[in-house]
Amino acid sequence: MKTLVLYSTLGCHLCDVAKSLVWSEIRQQGFTLEEVDIADSDDLMEKYALRIPVLLIQGEENDLGWPFDSGQLRDYLRISPPV
Repeated sequence: MKTLVLYSTLGCHLCDVAKSLVWSEIRQQGFTLEEVDIADSDDLMEKYALRIPVLLIQGEENDLGWPFDSGQLRDYLRISPPV
């Protein structure tokens, strides 16, 4: 099973919206979801602070930053080869 990482932080309304979109799609795509709070890491804060919520398929290089809709999310989930 593949893991989809959601980079977010507490109190981020857009992160909650993204999480809702993600849950509706990953059940159908066979992913697990791992949430990572960027506030726990200076490196993640520097990389994602202005872009959250950001999704990353574990092991992939390309991420999907906000804003995205369900169609863009489905397209992004398909870029990873099957495990």
